[in-house]
Amino acid sequence: MSVPAAYLGVVLIWGTTPLAIKWSGEGVGYLFGLTGRMVIGVALALLVLRLIGLRLAWHKQARRTYLAAGLGIFVAMTSVYWSSQFIPSGWISVMFGLSPIVTGLMARAWLQEQGLNVQRLLAMLVALAGLAMIFTVGMHLGANFALGLGGVLISVTTHSASAVWVKRIDAQLHGLVVTAGGLMVAAPLFLLSWFLQGESWPVVIDHRALSAIIYLAIVGSVLGFTLYFYVLRYVETTKVALITLVTPVIALLAGQWLNAEQVDGRVWAGTLLIMLGLLGFELGGRFRLQPKNRSRAG
Repeated sequence: MSVPAAYLGVVLIWGTTPLAIKWSGEGVGYLFGLTGRMVIGVALALLVLRLIGLRLAWHKQARRTYLAAGLGIFVAMTSVYWSSQFIPSGWISVMFGLSPIVTGLMARAWLQEQGLNVQRLLAMLVALAGLAMIFTVGMHLGANFALGLGGVLISVTTHSASAVWVKRIDAQLHGLVVTAGGLMVAAPLFLLSWFLQGESWPVVIDHRALSAIIYLAIVGSVLGFTLYFYVLRYVETTKVALITLVTPVIALLAGQWLNAEQVDGRVWAGTLLIMLGLLGFELGGRFRLQPKNRSRAG
């Protein structure tokens, strides 16, 4: 598979996922939509593995990879689905725009990847200024919006930590194998959460909610995670996280066009600052000020 094509696929999937997440909980509850997605997703992933002749590896590194991926999926997805009740779908993608910075800081500590320099620190400040602008909008909209934004930030942090953990283990597994193994860890946790919350099977499942759950199970979970872990295997973690440089615009437009979500001008301005900050963060890792070598006169 072409790595650039897989990268583009992740961009498109992640750009449409926030709206699908919001739709999947309509009338049935966010936990039902999330659990249904993951249960269908793990069954499909295992079926596809069998059809293409791949097997799950069970050596120590593989088991650690499944645990790292599965715990990341469980915590990050639970947080973001819960938050989708309180904030517009496009804002989810905007918040995930911060993941390259969070991932970069973690990769520096755990993977010895590119560290921080003056350019990257300035870029972080620009991105944080954009986040602060968006938070000012959320605070005016009520406490639930602030809770929603906080929940997405927890999701971002967990997602970034999981990506760095999988990269650090470096088990060299096929992306679909990592996806299936991670979902095998996550799916029982989602089922347990649904049971402990005392949820019951909904009497009526809205057509749009059902379509969104199926879309997220097939495209968002199986295809999306497979492409993501495939790209993560060959590309530096901070560059993988830069997918979120593009997805906020796609998500905001999708929410506006398909879900009649109103986007405040300050949200667009904050999104622009975050994207500029992320671009500067990436460029700051490529171009470093080097001291000039002084030659001695002999």
